[in-house]
Amino acid sequence: MASTSFSPRLIPSIAAVDAAAWDACANPPNLSEDAAEGERFNPFVTHAFLHALEASGSTGGRSGWTPAHPIVEDSSGRIVAAAPSYLKSHSQGEYVFDHAWADAYERAGGRYYPKLQVAAPFTPATGRRLLVAADAPEGARDALIEALREVRRQTKASSIHVTFPTAEDAARLERVGFLVRHGEQFHFLCDGFSTFDDFLAALASRKRKSIKRERRDALGDDVTVEWVTGSSISPKHWDAFFKFYMDTGSRKWGRPYLTRSFFSLVGASMAERILLVMAKRGGRYIAGAINFIGDDALYGRNWGGIEDRPFLHFEVCYYQAIEFALARGLKRVEAGAQGEHKLARGYRPVVTYSAHEFADARLAKAVADYLRHERAAVARTIAHYEDHAPFRKGDNANAETLEESFDADV
Repeated sequence: MASTSFSPRLIPSIAAVDAAAWDACANPPNLSEDAAEGERFNPFVTHAFLHALEASGSTGGRSGWTPAHPIVEDSSGRIVAAAPSYLKSHSQGEYVFDHAWADAYERAGGRYYPKLQVAAPFTPATGRRLLVAADAPEGARDALIEALREVRRQTKASSIHVTFPTAEDAARLERVGFLVRHGEQFHFLCDGFSTFDDFLAALASRKRKSIKRERRDALGDDVTVEWVTGSSISPKHWDAFFKFYMDTGSRKWGRPYLTRSFFSLVGASMAERILLVMAKRGGRYIAGAINFIGDDALYGRNWGGIEDRPFLHFEVCYYQAIEFALARGLKRVEAGAQGEHKLARGYRPVVTYSAHEFADARLAKAVADYLRHERAAVARTIAHYEDHAPFRKGDNANAETLEESFDADV
């Protein structure tokens, strides 16, 4: 079908889109692993997740994330493609940092904001961003990309930024002129492990002993850990977790992004896709982490605590996540952005992607030059991390030295 048979529309609120129609594009049913591009079901592009963000005021309003979702309909009026998109008046909550580009452009007399952000807000997790129904006519994805460009033109945005797309989406965007940026994260890869003990057995002896010690020290004799999911999640869990989230968010970002009502809304609409890991001492919760459950991955998102206890962060966020993922037969754990300390705890370095297109050719050229050097640096960094992973590989003095430095840091 020719691209002229498609009709693009700009939707100012996800509530104006039929949930089933959106989700048929976001998470097409019965996808093969190859077609799923790494995740058969991704919770962060669902209608429920995006709606909870908007309805709670976490996006929209004065947040600086103004919904501007392009959809593409075929000749029958059926939605066949969509993209979660926002006009941004700042660069907060994205985890792919372009502040230096914005500063340089504005010093040169340009206007960087608004920009068009294609993303799962506040969520540094890889997933589909060009959402296309499995049975969409040929050309639907190209029509969606053109719809994004039209939104940029109509809103006079300086640029389009697609953050944390799949490698396939990044490659598609690069073929039509976007600049692709590489980053790195640390993911736990479950391949070959059935239990946490299987994972420990694969580690170097000193690292295995270190993790066992961390887990003992984190819990001691008086802390227990609960996995809470589905209908077991109650308002008391959300009240406790929100207190943790606000404490950590206020110290880390200055202003936490998510409102209390977001957690109630997302809990009501997708509880079966949520895992709360809650630590309790003396009859009250003292720390917790929220995870979202995909078909192939567990996504660790936010954490917090009201007691300062050594290694409790690692236990609640990393080790418990590994145990849950292995118990569920998932393929990996994505534990969020940054964090070299994750390497010493069995998480492996992986490449992440973003794609960028600028209206001003001068800015595009400057960013392209920068990205060439940055991609090479990221590749070197990931290779270095892989060389010093904590898994058993014989006598490797360099690995032992680096592991010791990680232990000292944390």
